[in-house]
Amino acid sequence: MKKQQEMPEMHEKNRYSDEELEEFKDIILNKLDKARRDLKMLMEAYSNSNDHDTTDTSPTFKVLEEGYQVLSKEENSRLAARQQKFIIALENALIRIENKSYGICRATGKLIPKERLRIVPHATLSMDAKLQQYTGGQGGQGQDAV
Repeated sequence: MKKQQEMPEMHEKNRYSDEELEEFKDIILNKLDKARRDLKMLMEAYSNSNDHDTTDTSPTFKVLEEGYQVLSKEENSRLAARQQKFIIALENALIRIENKSYGICRATGKLIPKERLRIVPHATLSMDAKLQQYTGGQGGQGQDAV
């Protein structure tokens, strides 16, 4: 009888251990560092795309080139905004680690599998909850964020 009482406790783990949270923290810090470097690069590309210094030798009166530069600047702006959103999600994940609530699905209250968190460390939904979200009326929008 004693073994039967212990087994449900093992299966009903409600949070990750401090050691597991440290592993996730390292993953998140590495991703955060890379994301910040990428954002800096995007911001530099965005802000320097319209400079007219000695590195800019193309004439500014060419309409197609100007159109391309505007499009490139807009694309860099969109990528930078997306990168900022990613950085905020990673920073929020670090806060959840500090609060010891990291890895708990906000829809089901169950632990998100480690495999998912290693790939998407800022995830707040388990795959079941995420899939249910899409079949629950959203029609598959945003599946790339899974």
